[in-house]
Amino acid sequence: MSISSPPEEDEVYTFERTFTKEDVRQFGEVSGDQQAIHTDPDDEGRLVVQGLLTATLPTKIGGDLSYIARTMEFEFRKPVYTGNTITCEWTNESVEERADRYTVTSLVVCTNDDGETVMEASIDGLIWKED
Repeated sequence: MSISSPPEEDEVYTFERTFTKEDVRQFGEVSGDQQAIHTDPDDEGRLVVQGLLTATLPTKIGGDLSYIARTMEFEFRKPVYTGNTITCEWTNESVEERADRYTVTSLVVCTNDDGETVMEASIDGLIWKED
């Protein structure tokens, strides 16, 4: 899979998602992460979303871009709760053109409904050129 137009520096992509209790339950079954914070609702009836489930937000954008990640570094800054909409903003920090691909370094910032940063990530990868 490849993209039809080359990536550019400073391009920004956005994706929003509201995680549900069912999302957390299913991810817990697949990952084995069954900590009580992911299975027992808090006083407001919410579950804490697993960090790696939150990290699927930039992978959705990467998939849309046909981006193949080589390294991903995450910093989880605040808990994400079920029912809270998280906005993921991906920015291409640098793009280097090569003969058969583009190497891209991206910065990701995810924020909650209150505008608080819940996760940041730095991702290095590539996008193949069309044949």
